[in-house]
Amino acid sequence: MTEQASGAHHPQPRARTSGGPQQPAVEHVTGAQSLIRSLEEVGADTVFGIPGGAILPAYDPMMDSSKVRHVLVRHEQGAGHAATGYAQATGRVGVCMATSGPGATNLVTPIADAHMDSVPLVAITGQVASKAIGTDAFQEADICGITMPITKHNFLVTDPAEIPRTIAEAFHIAATGRPGPVLVDIAKDALQAQTTFAWPPHTELPGYRPVTKPHAKQIREAARLIVESKRPVLYVGGGVMKAGATTELKVLAELTGAPVTTTLMALGSFPDSHPQHVGMPGMHGSVTAVTALQKSDLLITLGARFDDRVTGKLDSFAPYAKVVHADIDPAEIGKNRAADVPIVGDAREVIADLIVAVQAEHDAGHRGDYSAWWKDLNRWRETYPLGYDLPEDGSLSPQQVIQRIGELAPADTVYAAGVGQHQMWAAHFIDYEKPSTWLNSGGAGTMGYAVPAAMGAKAGQPDRTVWAIDGDGCFQMTNQELVTCALNNIPIKVAIINNGALGMVRQWQTLFYNQRYSNTVLHSGPESNGLVTAGKASGGTRVPDFVKLSEAMGCVAMRCEDPAELDAVIAKANAINDRPVVIDFIVHEDAQVWPMVAAGTSNDEVMAARGVRPDFGDNEDD
Repeated sequence: MTEQASGAHHPQPRARTSGGPQQPAVEHVTGAQSLIRSLEEVGADTVFGIPGGAILPAYDPMMDSSKVRHVLVRHEQGAGHAATGYAQATGRVGVCMATSGPGATNLVTPIADAHMDSVPLVAITGQVASKAIGTDAFQEADICGITMPITKHNFLVTDPAEIPRTIAEAFHIAATGRPGPVLVDIAKDALQAQTTFAWPPHTELPGYRPVTKPHAKQIREAARLIVESKRPVLYVGGGVMKAGATTELKVLAELTGAPVTTTLMALGSFPDSHPQHVGMPGMHGSVTAVTALQKSDLLITLGARFDDRVTGKLDSFAPYAKVVHADIDPAEIGKNRAADVPIVGDAREVIADLIVAVQAEHDAGHRGDYSAWWKDLNRWRETYPLGYDLPEDGSLSPQQVIQRIGELAPADTVYAAGVGQHQMWAAHFIDYEKPSTWLNSGGAGTMGYAVPAAMGAKAGQPDRTVWAIDGDGCFQMTNQELVTCALNNIPIKVAIINNGALGMVRQWQTLFYNQRYSNTVLHSGPESNGLVTAGKASGGTRVPDFVKLSEAMGCVAMRCEDPAELDAVIAKANAINDRPVVIDFIVHEDAQVWPMVAAGTSNDEVMAARGVRPDFGDNEDD
């Protein structure tokens, strides 16, 4: 099923539906006790949350649970991102909890984030008493109405008898089909009232029938196009990771011999080191990956959605390509790009059937010849590799910092990135060989994601090293969750890429706004007025002092600004596993992310570096 993954994921225990002869025992409990018992039955072992008035009844029986661990976060946004990081790292449903009103609305950002990235999440919120709903009671907010556009489904529970069924349905919906967030809003009086508890509940989900098995005719047609094409590309999205189809993907890729591009959400679903991997596509993708899609005559699109960051100017994207588009969500097929062969189904089932169909084509003597295609691809790879220049003033290069973190980290390390330049550098300069080792906010681009997501990943995978790669801007949004880590034995490691600015926005100001740095400078140095020409390292943000701040929150903290000390500092961080570690890396502020396709332009206009437009020769389109 879709929430189970090959190798790296662990299946989430599912709610069983009644229908057999079993007669579950009935217990007399409060609604709150029923909620906690239901969480235990669906296999939830970790809840990230903060108590408050409306949800408080649920916290009393949670204290007695031996199966559900509650992690008291410092902000509800941290709870939501932690639940997301937990889900992305483990393949299980992440759970967060908050009270009504502002507690619930603080979950809106992580819920929207999980919705964009198809993360299985259940958010449980308290609501004012049922008779007070709609009266503007203290701390009332219509969280169901607010989150309707950003949840897969949501529930308002006013009858305590409905709690077991609702929790069972919420976890089932979140984890099956295209995963996503589900909100369960429970009125306070429903938590306080007496009710009965029986498991398994009778679930009712009329109309919810995700199609997992692809249509055989479409599979055969896709296989035919693959062997007939001259320039195919496997365009792999996060849906392959969600479906646990990474093993099958490798088999299909090697069977076909086609190049593979993995989107930002799919990094690790196909080994970066594999000779058929040509990189990440998109606005900051590798030249080879971007160009492969543009020059392709067939896109085999698996669990990807043709989002604008990959396609660039949509009407000029992959102009020579026919499209095979497989996705579990039929709404995605044809939404942005028409599909010649639409396939609705779970990626694992789709790829498994494609393997059989392609093998049948091979057995019949039909095999694609991609030798000329690989000659072009390899020339582009050799001519336009990813790289960076070291700063002339001897300061730290942010790319070098991130690359060395990846090279020195233990095997199977999980990396959670914030959003911005450091996110793209982490995508480029760390090698991802296995699924669920790269966590980031792809669709929403949520600053502040890294620290709480790393916390959730470490809580779900306590035996693995977890690094958060964060920026000095992102870090200042959610760093309070380091207190949560320190007090709950969640020893993550945080690398602050401190360039003294909101780096990606500053890069755009450098390129498109005549170096007018309006409100992107995070320090009080000579450039703080935003009008001084760039050229020297800023010395990073020193207010706040991240070392002192991190130490105050119970972490080991270090600062590194000398390249000669880089490896020793990273090694020291890797050796500390009894508390969180934070390293403030002072890096050059003028480093930029390349390659780049400017927003709104065609991928044909990809720039390998500033002022460097690739020359692809004259014959690739023939």
